[in-house]
Amino acid sequence: METSIGLLVAAPLLGAAVLLCGGRRLDRVGHWVGTALAAASFVLAAVLFADMLGREADERSLHQHVFSWIPVGGFQADVAFQLDQLSMTFVLLITGVGTLIHVYSIGYMEHDERRRRFFGYLNLFLAAMLLLVLADNYLLLYAGWEGVGLASYLLIGFWQHKPSAATAAKKAFIVNRVGDIGLSIAIMIMFSTFGTFAFGPVLDSVGETGEGTATAIGLMLLLAACGKSAQVPLQSWLGDAMEGPTPVSALIHAATMVTAGVYLIVRSGAIFEAAPTAQTAVVTVGAITLLFGAIVGCAKDDIKKALAGSTMSQIGYMVLAAGLGPIGYVFAIMHLVTHGFFKAGLFLGAGSVMHGMNDEVDMRRYGGLRKYMPITFVTFGLGYLAIIGFPGLSGFFSKDKIIEAAFARGGTEGWILGGAALLGAAITAFYMTRVMLMTFFGEERWRNAPAPSPERPDVEPVAQGGGEYEVPRPHESPRSMTVPMIVLAFGSVFAGGLFSWGDAFVNWLAPVTTFEHGHPPISAATVTAATVVALLLGVGLAWLQYGRKPVPVVAPRGSLLTRAARRDLLQDDFNHVVLVKPGEYLTRGLVYLDHTVVDGVVNGTAAAVGGLSGRARRLQNGYARSYAVSMFGGAAILIAATLLMRAV
Repeated sequence: METSIGLLVAAPLLGAAVLLCGGRRLDRVGHWVGTALAAASFVLAAVLFADMLGREADERSLHQHVFSWIPVGGFQADVAFQLDQLSMTFVLLITGVGTLIHVYSIGYMEHDERRRRFFGYLNLFLAAMLLLVLADNYLLLYAGWEGVGLASYLLIGFWQHKPSAATAAKKAFIVNRVGDIGLSIAIMIMFSTFGTFAFGPVLDSVGETGEGTATAIGLMLLLAACGKSAQVPLQSWLGDAMEGPTPVSALIHAATMVTAGVYLIVRSGAIFEAAPTAQTAVVTVGAITLLFGAIVGCAKDDIKKALAGSTMSQIGYMVLAAGLGPIGYVFAIMHLVTHGFFKAGLFLGAGSVMHGMNDEVDMRRYGGLRKYMPITFVTFGLGYLAIIGFPGLSGFFSKDKIIEAAFARGGTEGWILGGAALLGAAITAFYMTRVMLMTFFGEERWRNAPAPSPERPDVEPVAQGGGEYEVPRPHESPRSMTVPMIVLAFGSVFAGGLFSWGDAFVNWLAPVTTFEHGHPPISAATVTAATVVALLLGVGLAWLQYGRKPVPVVAPRGSLLTRAARRDLLQDDFNHVVLVKPGEYLTRGLVYLDHTVVDGVVNGTAAAVGGLSGRARRLQNGYARSYAVSMFGGAAILIAATLLMRAV
């Protein structure tokens, strides 16, 4: 079975090559080709998973060496794959959810004339993400890491005719490049220290090197994870990335790409365990981000941007758990899996709402949609219950374990981390209940809403109330969109069963990630009770504000915190002041230095040589009398000098 691992990457990579190079002759069937090859990768993953289950725990790690990539002296880099329990979990999630999103995109992108190219980009993303999680060394992982960044750029800016989409794609690309510098530096340190990039030798030897080296590697890996997983301080790109088509939001920014940072930290667990400072930085970043994203999600009226804030927050939970070490690795991956189901379902549900509402994204223009979109309402509602941690659903099991592990950190730090995780759970319940109430309940605000901007020339305006504006006609989405939503809703409900039946998932991952039982200062039952209370408080506050009161179509001014949250807690302003403006001043200074000093020296030297040459050229005029005068004058000067020296 080892020889089949590479086919997992080859199938979607073949699809990308065919769809992007095949030309317009494939326009009619391109979406089917892309979906079929994504599904083929999932089927192969299922076969490999079944084979892995039949092996003993210590024999489940499979390796495939494809070829020597860069064999130059002591610099040896291979294209080799490693399929173990951790990478298999990601492979199943990537190919399974990815295939469902491909199916959903068939209906969602039906009228887009560039649909073939869109599916080519989706296949390219799957191939890059699979390469990332299957690589057996950091350098090959870096290749997949960069491939994911490229595919993300292409998909976010797919509708590049919109300036906002083009800008969002560039922003995501640039911010991620900042994080990628961290990964590249970490790989350089690894090679200079260990002489290899391979996971095995690096992770086995990191405990023998100095703590300073391990800390440097860990902090650089954390910087990379912050960029790819939209964690503080590199989180500013995620909200703007919602400019891409909704299936992109579901695939890249919910289920797969943003989890790459979590994979990197968990895979590199031995490095962080050897560097307590870097490990503390990880839990700090996770705790801050889970609150940061939750607060931002509370103030967004754009349904996709509210879910983007939620994604930022939920990834924060995973990073927090990953930073807790052996007591949290398994729970980070557990929440990653459940999040892949319910967040992908929520994004697809948001896309279904937009599909039935003429692409409107403002929730203040929604209301009462549950009777017009019953399937969307039920599937979205199940994802909502899962993400807020409703007892019995998947999110309840995974988030509860993370909160428990946070308390098990011990001491004052454990109480702070556990308290932050509990507060995040309450805020999550608040903003997700807000999304549900504003979208599916209350009055039908879309009937009398003023004309949205920008105008939609493809929708005939309707005259009403003395003005012209478009009145949406809400309707349920086609089966190609609702069937993936239903499947993901089942995952949102029943994925928790993987974690509630004994320690099956823990035992599955423990040989790779290691696992230790934490000992929180409070009992598990108390943590569960506190989590449920936080959930009820969040739901209750949202009901009081958005369920019992009319929702204004135009957002009120709000408090200072609300206004800041609408602007993503001023993250772009911060970046502008701290990074952009100093960068502009530095650039201006360098330009001035170049023009004034560098060009001045170069141009001045040229002018001096030119002037001296021009004057010297006058001495060579071709007249014999001039040469005779020069010779006579020179001789006179020599005679005078000689006589003067003798006289002295």
